[in-house]
Amino acid sequence: MRRALVTGGCSGLGAAATQRLRAEGVEVVTLDLDRSADIVVDVADEAALRAAARAVGYVDVLVNSAGIVGPNAPLLETTAAEWERVLRVNVLGIVSTLRVFVPAMVDRGWGRVVNLASMAGKDGNPGLSAYSASKAAVIALTKSAGKELAKTGVLVNAIAPAVIATPMNAETAPDVLAHITGLIPMGRVGRAEEVAELIAWLASERVSFSTGAVYDISGGRAVY
Repeated sequence: MRRALVTGGCSGLGAAATQRLRAEGVEVVTLDLDRSADIVVDVADEAALRAAARAVGYVDVLVNSAGIVGPNAPLLETTAAEWERVLRVNVLGIVSTLRVFVPAMVDRGWGRVVNLASMAGKDGNPGLSAYSASKAAVIALTKSAGKELAKTGVLVNAIAPAVIATPMNAETAPDVLAHITGLIPMGRVGRAEEVAELIAWLASERVSFSTGAVYDISGGRAVY
């Protein structure tokens, strides 16, 4: 049986991914700040992650879904502290999980990593500069890691959703949410279970010749 670790696994896309992977017979360990998680750890705390890894043992699949929106404000009104918080969770959190969990995948010669980026990382959403920049970093990180690990059996890919109906978007200012929803040609927000289907494929043996790639799931918003 494959074993997966899903960060941010207790809500939103992480919870949907957890449910979908379990439906495929994957043993899933959730990691979150929510007390209902299997492991309650801050993804940006690498020392705590290493302790958690010793308790969990090996994982075949790593889904990096933990993330925060950060400030809903014009760039010139944001603070350095706000930027540091967003980058610490959204970027360094993924760096930490890769550093902690991927080496054992490489040793076993098989692994799948799915990083949750965003269309904001491609387009840049006004009023969400820190979030957009962090997700652009996730995309570049995925491309670099995918190339570095291409011959190891460990595939690293990213998903770039447009607006999805999740608790995270409850933190997005209504005018900003209306703007980015209006960019979707299908005229609706996505559903978490739709994204989970793509995660499940990227986490499986069914994908074998894709790494360092970014998969859009945007209702037609993506233009490149």
